Amino acid sequence: METFDYPVVGAGSAGCAIASRLAEDPAVTVALIEAGPTDHHMSIWMPIGMASTVRNAGPRNYGYYTVPQPGFNGRQGYQPRGKGLGGSSSINGMVYIRGHRNDYDDWARLGCTGWGYEDVLPYFRRSEHHEDYSGRDDNRWHGGTGPLRVSNLRSPSPFSRRFIDAAIQAGYRPNSDFNGADQEGAGFYHVTQHRGERWNSARAYLHQGNAGDKTLSGGRSNLSVLVETQVLRINFDGMRATGLTVVRGGVEQKLAARREVIVSAGAFNSPQLLLASGVGPARELLDMGIHVVADLPGVGKNLQDHPDVIVNKQVHSLDLFGHSFGGFAKLSMELLRYRRKRTGMPSSNFAEAGAFIKSRQGLAAPDIQLHFITALLNHGSDRKKLGHGYSCHACVLRPKSIGEVRLRSPDMREAPVIDPRFLSHEEDMTVMVAGVRAIRRIFAQQALASAGGRELFTDEFGPGDGDQQAIEAFVRERTDSVYHPVGTCKMGVDDMAVVDPALRVRGVQGLRVVDASIMPTLVAGNTNAPAIMIAEKAADLIRAGG
Repeated sequence: METFDYPVVGAGSAGCAIASRLAEDPAVTVALIEAGPTDHHMSIWMPIGMASTVRNAGPRNYGYYTVPQPGFNGRQGYQPRGKGLGGSSSINGMVYIRGHRNDYDDWARLGCTGWGYEDVLPYFRRSEHHEDYSGRDDNRWHGGTGPLRVSNLRSPSPFSRRFIDAAIQAGYRPNSDFNGADQEGAGFYHVTQHRGERWNSARAYLHQGNAGDKTLSGGRSNLSVLVETQVLRINFDGMRATGLTVVRGGVEQKLAARREVIVSAGAFNSPQLLLASGVGPARELLDMGIHVVADLPGVGKNLQDHPDVIVNKQVHSLDLFGHSFGGFAKLSMELLRYRRKRTGMPSSNFAEAGAFIKSRQGLAAPDIQLHFITALLNHGSDRKKLGHGYSCHACVLRPKSIGEVRLRSPDMREAPVIDPRFLSHEEDMTVMVAGVRAIRRIFAQQALASAGGRELFTDEFGPGDGDQQAIEAFVRERTDSVYHPVGTCKMGVDDMAVVDPALRVRGVQGLRVVDASIMPTLVAGNTNAPAIMIAEKAADLIRAGG
């Protein structure tokens, strides 16, 4: 049996960060345990590699599906989750967004003391190394010395600039920094890249910038990184977590924890592991034949995600990605440029620009996020048949629909049952319709309309705001997740809370959850940066004995 002070389950956005921060103390030993492979692969380092990794289940993507969703006319939703070092930060769209300050102040109002916006801002800054503030630590909003590289896009498409101009023409304000003083408006996204390469959490916190790090741990002898190691369950002695049972190389073995077991397996696999280990709703566990260690009714509940719909416009321009002879010829030249200079189309994250807008007047904060995509993309569509064009996502930032994650079996090697209950709350549909209408208004402005082209799937809605029933039918037929699941091990002080504000699992000892699953409510934006922030703060809580 190998023994570590802190075994950490899951080497995703949060797991890499918490393991690295704890290992800064040379007096402790840390094991970071990951079911997938290393991140040493071109599909990860080259930004456009996400076109293959995010859409396909495989060695680096769990490729989960939801149960059939009544709100989607019975369709299943697709739920990609990163598998391997870096987790979902290795396959995501690299958009660096923290959310709105109100999100965190709401957490504090719910009883999560120490999690208000001013409490968490220092941890965002500590993690960040923004190229505009490199080497500095004097900016109110951004950090310039952290491990997570954040940059402006090196070679944005001219159509992304057109989108921003069209949004301004449609009446939305410009915004050069969604993570600054105000989130609302349209602009370019900051991305987790450095010199044109993806900067996932493994590169930030484990390899410390070295893309070919063979030790996987930056050479730190007190940090063991165990890839292709499947955790089966958390082991308990009475009510105390004492370690893990894992499978490595086909052999089952135990890893012991001197201090704490830390679960950072994400919004689906963290509750799955707790449930498989006997921590969760007692009735569900007994029905699965699992010994109940702690009856915690909230484990797996409170699943929240951003429902997302996409509007497309077909435009034949080689400045946009697409399937054509000319497109492939240009991309071949761009790949050569990328090899020499790390610039050009391969450095694109596709979602280059966007906006945070309000569905109606009087709201305190934006409730819709737009992602402008420099390619034709639609949930469930075959891009090969669509040619060249652009797309725009609209997602509901504060969905009212709440779902759950359950066990399919006690075996962690089987996918969990995922039921987000998308569009089960009528207010989510209202906001989705507003998002579709906002995109069509932006597409109709001169800055984009002058490039020509035609809308796909939405052109029958008619001019102006279009037919309400037709848009609702389109939303039900075309909506899916934008891949931001959170909340299934929620932090709080109520009876459904799974962890307390120090992220300790309630009812047991020596066990914490540190990842996006602890969010009591979904933040208004992409979830990679908040997951890393949670790990940064958790490291301080653990070191302080909290």
